[in-house]
Amino acid sequence: MTRVMIVDDHPMWREGVARDLGSRGYDVCATASDVTGAVKIALATRPDVVVMDLQLGDGSGVDATREITAALPDTRVLVLSASAEQADVLAAVKNGASGYLVKSASLDEFDDAVRRTADGDAVFSAGLAGLLLGEYRRLGAGPEVPQLTDRETEVLRLVARGLTARQIATRLVLSHRTVENHVQNTLRKLQLHNRAELVRYAIENGIDQAE
Repeated sequence: MTRVMIVDDHPMWREGVARDLGSRGYDVCATASDVTGAVKIALATRPDVVVMDLQLGDGSGVDATREITAALPDTRVLVLSASAEQADVLAAVKNGASGYLVKSASLDEFDDAVRRTADGDAVFSAGLAGLLLGEYRRLGAGPEVPQLTDRETEVLRLVARGLTARQIATRLVLSHRTVENHVQNTLRKLQLHNRAELVRYAIENGIDQAE
């Protein structure tokens, strides 16, 4: 059972999210309302996924995300925020968030995002992955790494757009195993550990979305 921690400074929202996740089979092991409590409780409970709001009582969820992911590299942070502002999304990803979901998402979308985050995927609300890639290109980020094959780069590009391995397999007319092999080879070549780090790498290096 996936262990989830909820961090939000609004008690009704925090309790509602915890209730919804609990009804879907998640173990909501902890909640917190501010940065200090979030970091302290996360270190004590070591959840698989932290669902993190950005506006907290004593600071920013970005600060909590940075501290939690630095201390607990196996814990993944999914930001759940009312803001879809470019600066907020960029700050969250730069400081360790594995994904970013806006609060207008449906319960099914939220459930899927938490599950995929726990599985190591990077999950973004529609349009946010493209926003991130476009911003890094605008800032003049470097080109894609030459040691990746064309197929590995193509798979990486689709991973960065939030597609699952099965969706990529369908898109490229490959087997699921072949896609997974490409992902694992890319992780090895880039000395990364999971799909969330692959997405951050793609963003930071301006991997183009064009097919």
